[in-house]
Amino acid sequence: MNIFLDNVAIGSSTGPNHFGTKLLKYLKKQGHRCYTIPIPPPEIQLSFIEANSNNLSVPVVQRLDGIYFDRTKDHTLQNTNILDTYRKASGVIFQSEYSKKLVFKYFGEHADYEIIHNGADLELMDEVDPANNKELEDYENVWCCASNWRGWKRMPDNIRYFLEFSGNKDCLIVAGMPKPWEMVEHDRIFYLGQVSPLSLFSYMKASKHFIHLARYDACPNVVVDARAAGCNIICCSEGGTKEIAGPDATIVVEEPWNFEPVDVDHPPRLKFDNITSNNFDSDIDMNNVAERYANFLKNMKESEE
Repeated sequence: MNIFLDNVAIGSSTGPNHFGTKLLKYLKKQGHRCYTIPIPPPEIQLSFIEANSNNLSVPVVQRLDGIYFDRTKDHTLQNTNILDTYRKASGVIFQSEYSKKLVFKYFGEHADYEIIHNGADLELMDEVDPANNKELEDYENVWCCASNWRGWKRMPDNIRYFLEFSGNKDCLIVAGMPKPWEMVEHDRIFYLGQVSPLSLFSYMKASKHFIHLARYDACPNVVVDARAAGCNIICCSEGGTKEIAGPDATIVVEEPWNFEPVDVDHPPRLKFDNITSNNFDSDIDMNNVAERYANFLKNMKESEE
């Protein structure tokens, strides 16, 4: 197929674009022709979140993670273009069951959809060596967390969990740029700042645990990457993270969310008095994920012919 990947910036490290780069690689490996501009004329358009191009006489499939629901903002206005694409799309790919439930709550049900969790580039991960950092040599276990740190990503809760459950010979590596007031100075916590994906992979491969206690994440790429690197994932019970965290993940149970609008950047403070094992599993091999994408796109194309 000739596939137009719409609204994707290949090479960017942000979640949708990071996945788009992986998807492009593996669709091409499977013999498909993929472009980020509609030249040559595509057979189908895969729009990430919302369509930038609406002038093509080809079927459009929308890839959706989350939508806007912040009660402190005009979330209806923020969702306008996403909803417009949703209504026009021949089919929708949701990144998780959580994502589907959230979108159905605000947009209504869609007739044609599939849930396809994000995947990791296992080939690339195999080529990366664990970080060889002398500062880490003195520690028995390395913990890691990484994100585009916003309030609902819960940087303070990640640090509290590490300090409460880690041993004296454990350390925590934090990648990304937390807010200054969320950073805790501690001799066993190291802040890397913004790092490249390959550098982050190397620290993940040196880590035993990866903490991701965000409340509203649909299907965070950083978690599938950490799982592919061999980390034990620690996440909360809300959102879609548990769906891709693996059967050996540690789940911090918290109060359920009913999908009503909330103050997104001020989530409830986590308690650590109810911790359980995971009952979800998912295929994180990007080769298989890309094949499922291709099959869904093919079905949508054929249904419109």
